[in-house]
Amino acid sequence: MREGVTVTGVVLKSSPSGETDRRLVVLTRERGKITVFARGARRPGSPFMAACRPFVFASFTLYEGREAYGLKGAEVAEYFDRLGQDMEASCYGSYFLEIADYYTRENVRDEPMMVLVYQSLKALLKPVFPRELVRRIFELKAMVNGGEYTERPPRQTGDSAAYAWEYVVYSPPEKLYTFTLKEDAFREFASCVEMERRRFMDKNFKSLEILESLKQMTAGSAPAKDHL
Repeated sequence: MREGVTVTGVVLKSSPSGETDRRLVVLTRERGKITVFARGARRPGSPFMAACRPFVFASFTLYEGREAYGLKGAEVAEYFDRLGQDMEASCYGSYFLEIADYYTRENVRDEPMMVLVYQSLKALLKPVFPRELVRRIFELKAMVNGGEYTERPPRQTGDSAAYAWEYVVYSPPEKLYTFTLKEDAFREFASCVEMERRRFMDKNFKSLEILESLKQMTAGSAPAKDHL
């Protein structure tokens, strides 16, 4: 092992490794997506346990190995515990993590994607932003960040949807969640994002499948609500 390094990032994946360890995939500001092994993280009382969950944003102190990193310590900035208390929000958040994993590469810096994930998880927890709007903004900006997008909507729309599209394309992640759309404009915007998603994202996302199933179940059991 070499000297310790400190990085800031979000846990995209956490899975068991051996009898007591965890294997993490962390998207970091300094080194892009990396693999981190947390020794003993599954033991009761482990100081690593809380930091080894998806959604966690933290400053990680690591030992650098040949093919992966070892976790030495972590200072958690945000757990996003409220996502775990809301099944729908958790599905949206997990979907965002899957997309971030899809678009990022090992050891290739991608700070904009890390910031996008952070800002989008925060937006999910703000009642002022409809979650489907957060989803569509995230999808479009993730495609933009990955270099797979069109500067304008793929079909003709009204002015509001077209402006929203251009705003998402050209704004930094920190400024994305500053607007809402009326129902008609949102439908146009969402339809255009879906067209591009199907065109550019060559993957079936498990979290999205669960989310769509959950929404269908909710729609079938709850009375219709008027949109604001």
